[in-house]
Amino acid sequence: MAIWLKKAIPQEDRRTDQENVRKIVEQLIADVEKRGDTAVREMSERFDQWSPENFRLAEEEIQQCIDGLDGQALNDIKFAQEQIRNFAQIQKAALRDVETETLPGVILGHKNIPVNSVGCYVPGGKYPMVASAHMSVVTAKVARVPKIVTCAPPFEGKPSAAIVAAQALAGADEIYVIGGVQAVTAMALGTESIKPVDMLVGPGNAYVAEAKRQLYGRVGIDLFAGPTETLVIADETVDGEMCATDLLGQAEHGPTSPAILLTNSEKLARETMDEVERQLKILPTRSNAEPAWRSYGQVIVAASYQEMREIADEIASEHVQVMTDRDDWFLSEMTNYGALFLGPRTNVSYGDKVIGTNHTLPTLQSARYTGGLWVGKFLKTCTYQKVLTDEASVKVGEYCSRLCALENFSGHKEQADLRVRRYTQQ
Repeated sequence: MAIWLKKAIPQEDRRTDQENVRKIVEQLIADVEKRGDTAVREMSERFDQWSPENFRLAEEEIQQCIDGLDGQALNDIKFAQEQIRNFAQIQKAALRDVETETLPGVILGHKNIPVNSVGCYVPGGKYPMVASAHMSVVTAKVARVPKIVTCAPPFEGKPSAAIVAAQALAGADEIYVIGGVQAVTAMALGTESIKPVDMLVGPGNAYVAEAKRQLYGRVGIDLFAGPTETLVIADETVDGEMCATDLLGQAEHGPTSPAILLTNSEKLARETMDEVERQLKILPTRSNAEPAWRSYGQVIVAASYQEMREIADEIASEHVQVMTDRDDWFLSEMTNYGALFLGPRTNVSYGDKVIGTNHTLPTLQSARYTGGLWVGKFLKTCTYQKVLTDEASVKVGEYCSRLCALENFSGHKEQADLRVRRYTQQ
């Protein structure tokens, strides 16, 4: 029977916060829909103190950002994009168009067709999230999306050179310096100066995530996302320093980011809690990590590996770091997670930044029914069918006619009956 040495704040408190976010976002979306560019500019001034002559960067402005980075930074961006592109291409190769003759004269198939336009949101107001440009733009490019639009907020009063460079090197067609709800709404619904896209992707804060949720249906989205989550599953093959480092490394995303330790060792659990307190005293991002740990951190001691697995699947965390003497068993047995990081030699930061898998992942237990962003999210698998012979049309038509009658669909039945009459050999 598992015991909780540390619990998070109650779910009721979280729901109250989310309801407040929902109401604010609803108003902001309505304003952008009604007043277009004017609303976008007012919100940008209000939330980001940013009101340039043109929110879209010109080619020379993009080049200035690229030129403003040192060679090492550019090489690092290119290396990360190479890893992400390579894995996305491997994933794309696993998808193929199909066509087969299922009955004599009956051809069925499907095609994987990229969406026509995508809006990629790149967070950057608090931290310049360069990696999010790789994850969305590079992957959309591999999927052969014809038009890729990006938005990122200003960083410290100007465009983030690193984000702009990453967006450009990844292959973005239009780059805008706009943040928040106003950015994703403008891309989704369009304004006088921004054409609407077919799909929104990319992470963001609670307001951006809620905006995507409310806009879903009018445009496609990658997934429903909330604050970054991490779950560390560990036994005594590792120590408290490593567990604490991996917890706080994700808690620094923001004050509402859950960080959970799940272990079968009370000794390791208490060592980790002590180590978290030590590291918080020296962590430069303590202002985010500490409230996240205080309010959303959990420490759970399970009685067995099997119970650890069951609790982990119930939590369905975005990131799951597994450091045990049976990591491959967890890989084999777990079913609910955004991404697994197996063994102490890897960690969530590798996945977030450079190793090649995508870091846009399901949160809020949505890992129960979806995976994260990947090349397949940008593709529509569309079926088609054709009937080559009179005999095949009659055979299918006779079955179809009877099944339509079973459902009392007379119009459907006549569609079938017409073919049976016309193509039956006299």
